[in-house]
Amino acid sequence: MTKPSEKKIEKKLEKKIEVKVEKVEKIKEVKVIDTGTKTQLPENKQKIIDEYAQKKGDTGSPEVQVALLSYKIQNLAAHLEINKKDNHSRRGLLKVIAKRRRIINYLQRLNVKRYKVLINKLGLKK
Repeated sequence: MTKPSEKKIEKKLEKKIEVKVEKVEKIKEVKVIDTGTKTQLPENKQKIIDEYAQKKGDTGSPEVQVALLSYKIQNLAAHLEINKKDNHSRRGLLKVIAKRRRIINYLQRLNVKRYKVLINKLGLKK
């Protein structure tokens, strides 16, 4: 016969497992599409490039780079919610955040209007 405290612990563990399974399923939803080139990009990544590009084929503008880094940050943050002790990925996340910050600062020096539009569009602070 199990004690009442053991039942509570089992229920908590089941809830944690359900939450982790849901998070993993969300991450796995990223679909791959054929872009007609040798490399294939995830569907979400291609949508981001199309949305933030200044012109057709633009993947290097600061807006696109910041949007792609924001997408990467969201994925890494979701991964770290599941794997709290993964310090190697945590370091990678911090490096990506720093890189995004540098590109945002560059864009702010380059063109304040484009900077403000991008910040509002992505919902970032500052």
